[in-house]
Amino acid sequence: MVALRVPTLQHLARNWRQDPVAVAKALVRLAEDPPRFNYNPLYGAVRDLLVLKVPYEQVVQGIQRKVKPDKVRDNLLSVLPLINDHFADVHPDFCQLVGRRFYPVGRGLMIPFEPPMLYGVGGQLYFPWFSFWRSNPLARERLSLFVTIVHEILLQDPDLDTARFQVLDFSAPNSKVGRELTVIDAADIPRVSDAQKAEMLEVFAEGFFLAKKILAERNPSGKSKRSGDSPNPTMPMFPDFPG
Repeated sequence: MVALRVPTLQHLARNWRQDPVAVAKALVRLAEDPPRFNYNPLYGAVRDLLVLKVPYEQVVQGIQRKVKPDKVRDNLLSVLPLINDHFADVHPDFCQLVGRRFYPVGRGLMIPFEPPMLYGVGGQLYFPWFSFWRSNPLARERLSLFVTIVHEILLQDPDLDTARFQVLDFSAPNSKVGRELTVIDAADIPRVSDAQKAEMLEVFAEGFFLAKKILAERNPSGKSKRSGDSPNPTMPMFPDFPG
């Protein structure tokens, strides 16, 4: 059977729809036709540039050497200059990984939340979230839902509650121009109310379990139609392969 993987918090927000049926359709489509690459090399590149101070040219060469499909490699390299420019003048006093957490959505569904890093400069903590989707990045109510939940998680941790939460959006608002970096201060994003958040999460949870039912009915034999899924069951591939 085609596996419906538990989405990350960012993917939950991106696949949220107004009603459970629409959520289920989006999740079924993603499960049956998953993308074949992810942006993990860029997280390594960020750490190389920011923490290890590896020369930019060496980071580029590393991606060119390790990533073989031309389209995937070109996609990653279109983001790398923006990362380098953003962090060029950042000299952190420390940089550390943040442990994975799980956020309860409802009906027993626990969504993993694994931040890429936390760093400090001059006593100020920074909590960057990288959004590498080329098209259809989080916006409007989906962005508000994501920011609201992340802020809630940060407030529960005394080591993170004072961090400056930023969303680094590397999308291409104009396909002719290409990718651009938009730094979104989460403090400027309207939060959803507790009641609205609960309603949105209930819609997603219902859609998730409906998608599981649909996939089970389509593939009663239990045999998978596809191979080569993401090796990490809680971190699905990013649906962003350029056409």
